[in-house]
Amino acid sequence: MEPRLIWVNLLVKLGVAAAVSSSLVRSLEFKSLLFREERSLRQKIYLVLWFALPITVGVWIRFSAQSFLAGDLSFETALLLGVIGGRWTGVLGGMVMAVPGVLHGEWALLPFLALCGLVAGQLRTMALDKEDIWSFSPFIDLSIYRLIRRNLPTPRLFDWQIMFFTTIIGMRFVQSQMARYFPHSIFSLDSSNLWIEAAIYAASAMAIGIELKVFNSVRIQIKLEEQERLLLHARMEALQNQINPHFLFNTLNSISSLVRFDPDRARDVISKLATILRRLLSTGDSFVPLREEVEFIDNYLDIEVVRFGPEKLRVVKDLDPASLDVMVPSMILQPLVENSIKHGLASMVEGGSIHLRSRMADSSLVIEVEDDGVGIEAAQLAKSTRVRGAGIGMSNIYERLEVLYGDAARMTVDSHEGKGTLVRIRLPRLQSTGAVPEAFYEERSSTRR
Repeated sequence: MEPRLIWVNLLVKLGVAAAVSSSLVRSLEFKSLLFREERSLRQKIYLVLWFALPITVGVWIRFSAQSFLAGDLSFETALLLGVIGGRWTGVLGGMVMAVPGVLHGEWALLPFLALCGLVAGQLRTMALDKEDIWSFSPFIDLSIYRLIRRNLPTPRLFDWQIMFFTTIIGMRFVQSQMARYFPHSIFSLDSSNLWIEAAIYAASAMAIGIELKVFNSVRIQIKLEEQERLLLHARMEALQNQINPHFLFNTLNSISSLVRFDPDRARDVISKLATILRRLLSTGDSFVPLREEVEFIDNYLDIEVVRFGPEKLRVVKDLDPASLDVMVPSMILQPLVENSIKHGLASMVEGGSIHLRSRMADSSLVIEVEDDGVGIEAAQLAKSTRVRGAGIGMSNIYERLEVLYGDAARMTVDSHEGKGTLVRIRLPRLQSTGAVPEAFYEERSSTRR
C-alpha cells in the first residue's frame, strides 16, 4: 500500500476508535457493565457483545473494501477487552471478532486475538491499583517520568502502564511477524518505511489510549455525580436533624409550664410527645406522603392546644384529597405551624386561628400555612426574606428546599402587621415511597450542571 494511504488509514483508525467508544458510553446499560469490578458470566458475555459486534462489522468492511482498513480494530479491542474485563472476557471477545477473518481464510487470526485477550487479562490481575488501567497513556515518556518519580522515595521496578505499553508493542510485533512468515493467515498493516512502521505501532497504542480516555472521562463524571448525590443526601439529613432538637426543646418548655399547676395535662402532653418521638425514631425516610406530615402536625397541635386552650388556638384544615399522597420533605410543616403559634398568636390575649391548606396546581403541590396573628413588621419581613428566614426553623426550611429541589421549589412569606402571616410553599409533584428516591438526586445533579 502506498505510504500516503497508510497515513490516511491510521488517522481514520484513530477517528473510528474515538467514534465507537464515544457512541458506546452513551448507553446506560453499557456503562453499568463497563465500570464494574466484578461481573457475572452473563454480564461478561454482554460486555463482549457490546465491544465485539461493532468491531466485527469493521472486519467485514475490511474484506468488502480492500482499500479501507481503518475499521479493523480487532487487535486493539481484544487487548482492551482483556484489560477491562479480564482474561476470559478478552479471550471470548477475540474469538468473536475473529469469525469474519476465519471465514475468509485468515486461520491464525482466532488464536492470535484470543492470545491478546488472555495476555491483557493476565496483565489486569497484576495491576496493584486499578486506577492505572483507566489512566493509561500511550505517551511512554510520561510513564517513564512517573516511574522515576515513584522510585525516588521507594524503589519499585514494576510500572503497570509501561508494562501495558510494552505488551501492546510486543503483541503488535508478533502479529507483524505472523503475517510475514504465514502470508494470508492473518491481517497486518505493515510498511518497509521505518517511520511509517513506527507510526503503525504508535497508532495501535494511541487507539487503545483514546478509548480508555473516553471511558475514563465518563467514569470520572459518574463518580462526581455520585459524590454530589451523597453530599446532597448528607446535607439534607444534617438539615433535617436540626429540626428535631429544636422542636423537642420548645415542647419541653411547654411541658415545664404545666407540671406544677396541671400535672394531668402535663402527663397528657408527655404521652403525645412520646408518640411524636416514636414516629421520628421509627423511620429514616426523608420524604413522606403529605398525609403522614398532616398526622404529625395533628399530634403537635394537640400538644399546643393543651398548652394554650381550645378557646385560644383554633385550627382549620382545607386539604385537597388528591394532594395527600404527594411526597414532601419530612418535618417541613412543623416549623411553619410553630412559627405561627410562637410569633403570631402567642402574644394575643384572645388567641387566634391557624389555617392549613393544600391543593394541586398543574404539576405542583401548593401548601399554605396562614395565621391571623400579629403579623410581621415591614422592615423585619424584608430582613428575614433577605436572610432566608428569621429563625432556625424557617431558615432550615429555605435551605432544605434549596438542597432538595433547587430552583424547582419556592417558598414565599406574605405578612401584614396586625392582620397575620401567610407562608406558601410550592413543590414539584413527587409520588414515591420509602427514602429519598435515587433518581430524584440524579435528576437534581443533572439539572445543576
